[in-house]
Amino acid sequence: MSEPKAPTILVIDDDAEVRYSLGRVLSSKKYQVLEAGSGEAGVAAVKKGPVPDLIFLDVRMGGMSGLEALQHIRSANPKQLVILMTAFGTAQTAIEAMKYGAFDYIMKPFDPAKVLTLAENALQAHADMRSAGDYKPTINADDYREGIVGASPVMQEVFKVIGQVTASDVTVMITGESGTGKELVARSIWKHSHRAKGNFIAVNCAAIPDNLIESELFGHEKGSFTGATNQRIGKFELCDRGTIFLDEIGDMALATQTKILRVLQQGEIQRVGGTDTIKVDVRIIAATNKDLEAMVKAKTFREDLYYRLNVVRIKMPPLRDRRDDIPQIVDFCLQNLVKQKKARVAKVSPEALAVLARYDWPGNVRELENLVYRSAVIAQGDAILVKDIPAEVLASVGASPLHAVATNGGSTPPIATVSGSTVPSAVVPEPVFAPATGSLAGSSAVAYTVAGALDFLQVELSKEPEPLLERLEREMIVRTLRQLEGNLARTAERLGMTRATLRKRVDELGLQQS
Repeated sequence: MSEPKAPTILVIDDDAEVRYSLGRVLSSKKYQVLEAGSGEAGVAAVKKGPVPDLIFLDVRMGGMSGLEALQHIRSANPKQLVILMTAFGTAQTAIEAMKYGAFDYIMKPFDPAKVLTLAENALQAHADMRSAGDYKPTINADDYREGIVGASPVMQEVFKVIGQVTASDVTVMITGESGTGKELVARSIWKHSHRAKGNFIAVNCAAIPDNLIESELFGHEKGSFTGATNQRIGKFELCDRGTIFLDEIGDMALATQTKILRVLQQGEIQRVGGTDTIKVDVRIIAATNKDLEAMVKAKTFREDLYYRLNVVRIKMPPLRDRRDDIPQIVDFCLQNLVKQKKARVAKVSPEALAVLARYDWPGNVRELENLVYRSAVIAQGDAILVKDIPAEVLASVGASPLHAVATNGGSTPPIATVSGSTVPSAVVPEPVFAPATGSLAGSSAVAYTVAGALDFLQVELSKEPEPLLERLEREMIVRTLRQLEGNLARTAERLGMTRATLRKRVDELGLQQS
């Protein structure tokens, strides 16, 4: 098998000494280095082709400046990765460099180690872009107008219950962690009910002070309290023949709970400071992320109101319990961002998806939506790459912008399906057997996608002397032993070899039981 072609790097600088020194540094890693002595020559080289994998571009040159050249280069090839070089690290230079799509910039004089790190980061991003090239959306966002996305078994159960409660006016309690989509479920119930022509009003009980919540819900009469200069119609009156969604109802004061109970029992309210009884026909859907049963026992939530509200309960699962839905949610977010012209990115690399599927998402779907938006805005190509994911997320799963690498002593989370390919949604747990030369507790396992496996191996093999077949054999033996809890007989049978042969290969490869 022929060796993979070395990446091509074009150095554009009007200083021959800079081109020479930078070329020597990059050549030390077997990169093929090309040179251009001016911005004009560099732009012409890019347009003529072949297109380099990476460009190092000086900012200050005679004739066409580096920033001008950058704009011409990115206009000719929006995916071209460019690292700017400058001796003047001003705020303006940094801002304009990133504004016009530079991958990064580096200060002169160069630190060779930093040059090579930047080049490696950029070339890995280039490889990720290629792997994202065949990306196909898993859904059409127009089919999910209500915003509830997911095909996992737990979400299918949620959809079933929504369908069952829309035909009646039964009171619904939606529970789950913050950010799981409780309001979306409430809106879906309303839209599919016979009250769809009436109003839907959402009230966040935790966001309104106790002294104002009753006025917000039931209205008030003029002069009923300081500042009440006019009569106000409350949310329940505005929602007559419609649906009111009481979010975070566990934060509601006991006095207000009593009045909510009256609405449920008698269908009537009184404005604050008023004496007239007003009939209202309102369906109540409540939601909370708190343990209402515990609050009832602690007498901080009325037991009679709890049973009135909790006629049908819908429990929203946290995102970490439905990782299979992450690719669909990402697609939904990206398509909406493009449609709203908030971002131009419509793809995500398989490597980035694997990292997202590994993260635990304490903020659930809301956090994922925010991350996709943030990553899409800063992405420099047409796809979200691993490097575009926030550093704190990468760190939490043991990943880096170069490779999604981590160790994990737990079980492997579910598999995500992307564009017809199976993508490991997490790193592989630490093996039962480990190299004798390393820690007996195990070694880091590399998370990679099926689509990017060959590219990954080529990159890794350039760093380690171990032959490809031996490396693959080691990984296969280690992973099979882990899966079968170190059972040599079952592992040998699974791998199609005798137990004696397996024991011999374990010894030869330097593996020993941890």
